[in-house]
Amino acid sequence: MNLLDRLGKKLGIQGREWVVFILSLLLAFVIWLIDNLSDSYVKTVSVPVTAACSMDGYAAHSASPAVVMARCRTSGYDFVRMGRRRDPVVVTFQAADMHHKEEDIFFMTASEINRYSQAIFGDDALVDAVLTDTLYFRFHPENCKKVPVQPVCTIGFRPQYMSEKGIVLIPDSVLVYGEPFHLEGIDRVFTRHIALPELSAPDHGTVALETSKEVRLSQEEVEYHIDVERFVEVFETVHLRARGVPTGRSLTIYPSSAKVTYRLAFPVLGDPEGNVQFYIDYRDFAGSLSGKCLPRHDGLPRGVLSYSIDPPVFECVESLR
Repeated sequence: MNLLDRLGKKLGIQGREWVVFILSLLLAFVIWLIDNLSDSYVKTVSVPVTAACSMDGYAAHSASPAVVMARCRTSGYDFVRMGRRRDPVVVTFQAADMHHKEEDIFFMTASEINRYSQAIFGDDALVDAVLTDTLYFRFHPENCKKVPVQPVCTIGFRPQYMSEKGIVLIPDSVLVYGEPFHLEGIDRVFTRHIALPELSAPDHGTVALETSKEVRLSQEEVEYHIDVERFVEVFETVHLRARGVPTGRSLTIYPSSAKVTYRLAFPVLGDPEGNVQFYIDYRDFAGSLSGKCLPRHDGLPRGVLSYSIDPPVFECVESLR
């Protein structure tokens, strides 16, 4: 007679009743385990942390993890999870909380570490005390250069709507980090495509920046906004005159008149007809090689968003009086 048979005779268990008995033991164990893991405990735990921090001239992540020790109050589940963790927790720290010690070494104090306790130990953990008084991180130095951000966009407007300034990016420049030979060929950073069709009101949003894997940027996206205004068009035929012509000389302008199209903000605040003077400056003529000049203007009233003149260029001939 084997051990199970003898044990069964003593307990009065026979045949298939063993299966029910074993399953009952397993169920009782699971209930006991769940109940214990659900309880709250206080325990000292150690968590490896890799710091992510945006600091000018240094890598985005620390070269090696540092260990944070704290006395925490949380459930048994969380303590099991912390104990099984092998990879460091990546925590994003504010640059203001990183203090420079020497060369590529930075440190944080316990009070500053405590502000990131949830990111380090989890949302469900209640930190009674941070036992690590100072946390040290090493950040490798990196070369960087500041370059402008250039928008890549397709913008369209509904009839009688326009934008005077066009799309505006905030910020309009970023820092690019990387090896010197990678930075040499970068003079600007492009946004991903922004599609804004049939605009009739201001628009804004965020857009990601394009970059290669060899470099990193001080930020991965920028804000954009575009002001949109309704306009009305006003047409006027103007006569051009010459200004600043030396005594004894004259300047003849061909053609002597042009058609001007004004775009005025709606509602119209001022009428430009008869109030704007278009002219050719003799200094522009003297500095040109072909005698062709762009007109200048005086008296453009408030409310004029833009204007166009046809023809845009005028031919000038100088003669003696």
